[in-house]
Amino acid sequence: MMTPMTERVRLQVRGVKKAFGPTAALRGIELDVRAGEVHAILGENGAGKSTLNKILAGALTPDAGTVLLDGEPFHPSDPHQAHRSGVAIVYQEPALCPHLTVAENVLLGAEPARWGFVRGAVARRKVEQALSEVVGSELVLPNEPLWNLSLGERQLVAIARALAQTDCRVLILDEPTSSLTAEHVERLFTVVRRLKQRGLAILYVSHFLEEVQAIADSYTVLRDGENVGSGVMAETNASELVGLMAGRRIELLFHRSPRTPGDLMLEVKDLAGEHKPVEASLELYSGEVLGVAGLVGSGRTELVRAIFGLDLIRSGKIRVGVFAGPASPMRRWAQGVGVLSEDRKGEGLAESLTLAENITLSKLRGLGPIGFVWPHRQMRAAQTWVERFGIVCRSVWQRAEELSGGNQQKLALARLLYHDVDVFLLDEPTRGIDVASRAQVYQHIDELASRGKAVLMVSSYLPELLGVCDRIAVMRRGRLGRARPVSELDEHAVLMEATQG
Repeated sequence: MMTPMTERVRLQVRGVKKAFGPTAALRGIELDVRAGEVHAILGENGAGKSTLNKILAGALTPDAGTVLLDGEPFHPSDPHQAHRSGVAIVYQEPALCPHLTVAENVLLGAEPARWGFVRGAVARRKVEQALSEVVGSELVLPNEPLWNLSLGERQLVAIARALAQTDCRVLILDEPTSSLTAEHVERLFTVVRRLKQRGLAILYVSHFLEEVQAIADSYTVLRDGENVGSGVMAETNASELVGLMAGRRIELLFHRSPRTPGDLMLEVKDLAGEHKPVEASLELYSGEVLGVAGLVGSGRTELVRAIFGLDLIRSGKIRVGVFAGPASPMRRWAQGVGVLSEDRKGEGLAESLTLAENITLSKLRGLGPIGFVWPHRQMRAAQTWVERFGIVCRSVWQRAEELSGGNQQKLALARLLYHDVDVFLLDEPTRGIDVASRAQVYQHIDELASRGKAVLMVSSYLPELLGVCDRIAVMRRGRLGRARPVSELDEHAVLMEATQG
């Protein structure tokens, strides 16, 4: 097997430009990706990564420039044509059909057929092979309805779907591990290395620098739609990459001010949902950040949903301050509890509404008299949070669906902080956010705890749990373990508890 730098160039991008109205998203991108190479695409939110991916996947047409695939012009008119040409993409937000089964999603658009009939035996073999490479039969069954799966499990199914395309020459992975735990990240890396040995060219987009340093052979850094650096991954370091991405040094990633836990804000005792959690008890105090770790499918998200009243509970008790008894999302808001869903598109934002409307939607009081909303007040309120989070947009009247994934995540966080609740339920709060923005989010979380707010934080990224939280509880198969101070834990201890109890 030849090294990546001696393989032929499979994908060439020359002078590619793309603008949306007056906003230039790409300003002449240059890129070479070789067969048998993992090439990392790095950059902050709004740097142009998503736009470049969509052009290569046939979802957008460039305004200028050329793309060559194995030396031949490549200009797909739509994603289906790009797929037929051998370019597959797995987006950060899985593009799947919830009403179909896992197997039907894996083969959707590529069903093996003869004379118009699907070849059942061949289809089953293709599905089983793709799932075994990525998911594993112990986690996801082929006949399981997709709507039964968590967001992280759906991400694995989306990757399996891309692998089921046997003629794939270029695989684009857009934040593939944003909803995965360490165990499944390593499984994905095994698959990526196997595909690399088969000669695929792999574009790997991620904000987790330790990941790209572990898996990528080379890199290209984008900033403001332009190339600002490229090279061999082994010849650079995290500090240099962050400097290229941000245009400045990020001195401190995790912020931790002195904290003193105060009153009991949230008590959960022997909680059981319809499916998960099986059993969960916790106490959350003002002025602290309590982390919840665990594998995909362990029940972390279901715990948050049950606390907020989104899912029914079978037994147990939830007390918010002096409030107890039946709960609904509306009651939780009134009791001072806010939630950030891991499902940004489905639950976190109203994508068809503007940034201003999304930020102020849950708290319209004070924006006008007698139930009216004055646009200039709404604009001022939203602009404050857009600037505070550094959301890249044309104006606060731009629709949320037009933002990049990372900027959408910051918008969802801005809405929650604008509402100014007392108890924050954060499910994957830094999902899809770049390094500089993550540092900013960690600072906001630290400020919340310092102001006496109570924060429950679910994350698949162990370094941030250990760096941000005061205590961590591990969930395993729907059961929540005892919360322990972070001083007593490390990544190995958390993983051991998550996998073996």
